[in-house]
Amino acid sequence: MTDRGWSRPFDEPIPLPRGRQLVTLQDAAEYIMELPEAEHGAAEWQAAMEALLLVADLGGPTMFARIGMMRALNRGRVREFNSSRKSPHWGPASWREIDEDGLDLR
Repeated sequence: MTDRGWSRPFDEPIPLPRGRQLVTLQDAAEYIMELPEAEHGAAEWQAAMEALLLVADLGGPTMFARIGMMRALNRGRVREFNSSRKSPHWGPASWREIDEDGLDLR
């Protein structure tokens, strides 16, 4: 396998909204080119295309191109923190029960 070229596969395929997947750098480039002009010109898509070009032409890890594609695909989505998923790592002691030296005053 060569370390350059558009036929290089991603380490993991990139899932698309309708169930299709992008398997190679060429698939990703064609997907970007098929986007409407207004979306195609967005900064995230331009960065993704630049990452694809660098990886295809100069070699390097396909992970860089994958990250660019994932960021562009997920642009505009706000990540939400769900505090109920994880319990706090501290015990029942409050911060008031610990002095400046880190000693437990209970």
